[in-house]
Amino acid sequence: MFWTTIVNIITTLFFGFHGVPAVTSGAESLILNPGAPKAQMSAERGAVLAANDRFFLFAERADEVQPIASITKLMTALVFLDNNPGWDKAYTITEADKVEGGRLNLFLGDEVTVKDLFYTSLVASDNGATLALVHASGLSEEEFVKKMNEQAVKLGLKQTSFSDPVGLSEYNLSTAREVALLAQAAFKRSEISEATTKPDYLFMTLNGREKKIESTDYLLFDSGEKTLTVLGGKTGYTEKAGYCFVGRLKNSAGREVISVVLNSQDKNGRFKDSKSLANWVFTNYDWIK
Repeated sequence: MFWTTIVNIITTLFFGFHGVPAVTSGAESLILNPGAPKAQMSAERGAVLAANDRFFLFAERADEVQPIASITKLMTALVFLDNNPGWDKAYTITEADKVEGGRLNLFLGDEVTVKDLFYTSLVASDNGATLALVHASGLSEEEFVKKMNEQAVKLGLKQTSFSDPVGLSEYNLSTAREVALLAQAAFKRSEISEATTKPDYLFMTLNGREKKIESTDYLLFDSGEKTLTVLGGKTGYTEKAGYCFVGRLKNSAGREVISVVLNSQDKNGRFKDSKSLANWVFTNYDWIK
């Protein structure tokens, strides 16, 4: 696997953009069509990864480190799944779960299940729900962040590090390339992919209050031509990170990629960029068995 990855990287850098077959570890090779136009995006940094491999089909300033904002929550979810006290366990929102930034969906005294915390964290990118999820795990915030950094090492993410589980810290850092690899690992977990493909989530608190949570992933509400299916996605924004998005996208032929854009032009630009990069790959690469 290690040598396959090295070959893939070398092929991309030196041959992929001249129409030479790109080696993969699967049953298919990919060829970039000669004369393919340059991919267009407004984001400063981007990458497109073959969803089921470690082969990059596009990279632009993809190894530059920057804050990743709420994309952090994908790592938080991964670590939580290894420390889940049980989906049906009740949790009451306290002052310790209060955090600045973003829309609040849960309030002091709300009693909810751990599953509802998990979905509120990922569907709405709710900072308070995410912090409550960490507290529900039984770990301190420091212990939880330590496990996030340990998981980054396990995934081979050498330029990725975390300072908080929510994504508000400017020291939650990664690159477009490593965000793609993080998302690849996260979206393989059915719990994460299911939560991040819901346009909304409706539930009742254990106190009897109805909650409707709406997704921050506008691709799930795209009313245009449905050329792409979202198989997982996560937004992020802070002033330092800019508008960010990572999504696992599938075309009508069943091909899948993970598209990453960091520091895009605006809120909607990150979604346009992500679609544009995915469509560029699907249009200009040939999959050959």
